[in-house]
Amino acid sequence: MSTLTIAWIALPFFIGFVIYLIPQFDRYLAFFIAIASAGYALLLFAQQAPLTLKLIDNFGVVLTADQLSGYFILTNALVTAAVLFYCWHNKTAFFYAQTIILHGSVNAAFVCEDFISLYVALEVSGIAAFLLIAYPRSDRSIWVGLRYLFVSNVAMLFYLVGAVLAYKANHTFAFSALRGAPPEALALIFLGLLVKGGIFVSGLWLPLTHSESETPVSALLSGIVVKAGVYPMVRCALILEEIDPIVRLFGVGTALLGVFYAVFEKDTKRMLAFHTVSQLGFILAAPIVGGFYALTHGLVKSALFLTAGNLPSRNFKELQKKQIPTPIWVALVIASFSISGFPMLSGFGAKVLTTKNLLPWQVIAMNVAALGTAISFAKFIFLPPGGEKEDTSPGFWAAMILLLGGLIFANVVYYEAYTFENIVKPLATIGVGWLAYWFIFRRSAIKLPREIEEFDHQIGLMSLILILLFWMSLARSNL
Repeated sequence: MSTLTIAWIALPFFIGFVIYLIPQFDRYLAFFIAIASAGYALLLFAQQAPLTLKLIDNFGVVLTADQLSGYFILTNALVTAAVLFYCWHNKTAFFYAQTIILHGSVNAAFVCEDFISLYVALEVSGIAAFLLIAYPRSDRSIWVGLRYLFVSNVAMLFYLVGAVLAYKANHTFAFSALRGAPPEALALIFLGLLVKGGIFVSGLWLPLTHSESETPVSALLSGIVVKAGVYPMVRCALILEEIDPIVRLFGVGTALLGVFYAVFEKDTKRMLAFHTVSQLGFILAAPIVGGFYALTHGLVKSALFLTAGNLPSRNFKELQKKQIPTPIWVALVIASFSISGFPMLSGFGAKVLTTKNLLPWQVIAMNVAALGTAISFAKFIFLPPGGEKEDTSPGFWAAMILLLGGLIFANVVYYEAYTFENIVKPLATIGVGWLAYWFIFRRSAIKLPREIEEFDHQIGLMSLILILLFWMSLARSNL
């Protein structure tokens, strides 16, 4: 299994470069890598004990693959496969190569348990993501890509300094080095991860980047890329109990912030991007079950972005006056039902499982975030169906079958959720959310300011969050 793991990590990078040599097989090679990742994830679920690989033992450079990794890796495999279906006849070898390199670097991040190998994985994923964002080569896409790259690189510089401080304190780069490390080490490392993961105000670079990218790239970014920054925080919270409250607190804050913006947003892709921020908060709010929630969110958000890319407009006000082609509307409603927590879809089980693992002080805030989710996706659910048939590629429907089928099949993960009490509460939340949308928010003309999303403000927010993190870690060390 150790040899298989090393080969599985290296293979996407090898195939990514091979695609340039034999571009006529680009999509087939890329799809093979996605299938290989899905197979590896299933092996992790079948294996009882976690696999640990000590690459450089004296420095604590360690890879760990277990069921938590399996959820994230399976998400990566399914989302990548769906995006490849969607783009089957429309992209160049360069796009497929960068997609697979991105896939491999994110996979590597999902098995890292040390700060230095994680740094390498995150940096490679950042470069590959930049190249995909800038793929159209328009002035706008290049600017959005450079903005993403600059914010990401600044955050990773903070992270690297923190990793060095943690090593200096404990002579290891392992995640466990945060125990006993100086407060500034934790603050710097977590600042980098918060930015990379799109968490709280540090993640307000995300809405512009995800909404202005091409539809398949938006699906990749929201479905898997941001989770490369979220996964290490989940892993740290599970390894170090003193980190758990900090991760949960940022989870609650992120869930509320993202859903607040999503409720008032009038642009479809921006609403989905803000809701990505919110749903990442749900993953962090209950780290022990974050893997299953990450899988559900990755599938549903990728489906929503791919579907939104086939709507006749991005403006909700305009869409309310147009009839959506019925097949597209059905796909949109199924995905919206799942993320709202409707039974028979895995979003229901994920929300129930997360709720059962919340601490008492989190419950009210996360229920408010769940209500905001129902209000946000009522915007899609209550769009009028029955419009003229749109020309959609066969790849779009293959992607939908894979993603929406995954949402239905993933119900088996937590079938115990189907009790009367567990069913009534989400349905009541969804019902209240729909009523609030129909009578209050449907005609709302409130437009939230976007100044805080501007590039220079994002750099300033990093400083403020760094101070907050330092104060929180200092308070923890004094307990």
